Amino acid sequence: MATLKLINLTKRFAKSILAVNSMDLEVQDGEYLVLLGPSGCGKTTTMRMIAGLEEVTAGKVILDGVDITHLPPRKRDVSMVFQNYAVWPHMTVYGNIAFALKLKGIDKQAIDEIVKDVAGLTKIDQLLERYPSQLSGGQQQRVAVARAIAVSPKIFLMDEPLSNLDAKLRVATRTELKAIHNKTEATTIFVTHDQAEAMSMADRIVIMKDGEIMQIGTPEDVYDQSANLFVADFIGTPPTNFLEVEFQQKNGHAYLVSPHLHGRDPAMSSGMRLNVEHARLLAEHGKQNIILGVRPENILLVSQDQAVMSTECLVSEPQGSHQIVAVELGDKIIKIIAPVHPKVTAGQTIHLTFKKQAMRFFDPDTGLRIH
Repeated sequence: MATLKLINLTKRFAKSILAVNSMDLEVQDGEYLVLLGPSGCGKTTTMRMIAGLEEVTAGKVILDGVDITHLPPRKRDVSMVFQNYAVWPHMTVYGNIAFALKLKGIDKQAIDEIVKDVAGLTKIDQLLERYPSQLSGGQQQRVAVARAIAVSPKIFLMDEPLSNLDAKLRVATRTELKAIHNKTEATTIFVTHDQAEAMSMADRIVIMKDGEIMQIGTPEDVYDQSANLFVADFIGTPPTNFLEVEFQQKNGHAYLVSPHLHGRDPAMSSGMRLNVEHARLLAEHGKQNIILGVRPENILLVSQDQAVMSTECLVSEPQGSHQIVAVELGDKIIKIIAPVHPKVTAGQTIHLTFKKQAMRFFDPDTGLRIH
């Protein structure tokens, strides 16, 4: 177990490509940290610099207080699990797990105990005499994880280790990986572009874009308190719905005004009246044009007299436990997560309102959430 600090970590490829830009990050002892972001955001490059597989352009990598920035990979005391498993095809499962232990000069009896212990932990103890060609993808990935655990590194690095598995197996394997982490309490950094994977496994998530950190927080933080439009749009399936609105004050009350909104307040029939907290927040921000963000589960189907918006259903997507209702507002598609019943059909007029406490506001110029 260990702590890791990245200080001003930077990576340039040639002169024009900035893959990671002055990253500062601290990983706590025993933490399961996930680097999440779209392809090309710099998450894998960051991990490879930690492992020593990629040369650092600037900055430092500090592991347990020791600067390992320029140490070769074999001297860093880290283990890495790759996307393509990277198990040796000519060795049995036992040989794959034992190989690094033999290089360390550990005696045969101790190696045997370690191999059997980690094989039991990863549920491959019945496969020790098989070769990789005789294993499924999920089993090969467990071999790679067992091999990483066996050497008791200070930190585990996992680079999209589940991406080659089918959807059902991915869900099962991520549960197993989290359970293994809980048992070993090992400091772990996990790279993925799959938000569901990140949300289900992480203690904290680092969301990246274009080589920079957009937000760091618990799964609940990044979902409920997204720092900017990118995070709010990237996290969640379906993602956050955004509406361009105007903040207006009239007769001592505050409203959000939009061609799509209507209110029951005669003083502002084209706007939705705000509560005191939101009114104060937007008044202090001082801008009239803002972006309203509402997650699909926070838009409710209601009766017409309760609605702030009425429109026709574009399509309804049954999901078993719920239905996703899509409506078209101008050039935007808005999606709502609704109960299975009553069933909504295409062309049906529906009436909507928002959970007001769950509404989030963003500055259209900076993209930042208005606090």
